[in-house]
Amino acid sequence: MPALSIEVRDERTFLVTVHADTNTLHTVTVDPGYAVRLTGGRITSDDLVRRSFEFLLEREPNTSILRQFDLPAIARYFPEYEATIRADLG
Repeated sequence: MPALSIEVRDERTFLVTVHADTNTLHTVTVDPGYAVRLTGGRITSDDLVRRSFEFLLEREPNTSILRQFDLPAIARYFPEYEATIRADLG
């Protein structure tokens, strides 16, 4: 799995660098309420972003991941996303 660097810009904006054969930079927004609903408050939003990228990278190359998106968009492409994240925390 490629290495990830996550920079917290503010409470809802994260810059994610995926270090792979081709490095990519992604801007991800996470509504704090969505993060709490998804995780039950058990992890921080930046940890949720990291786990979400690990989920994505298991399914597609980093060059296919959108460069800018709101975290709930993952579920539109991968309907199992939220259930998988919840199960991993349980």
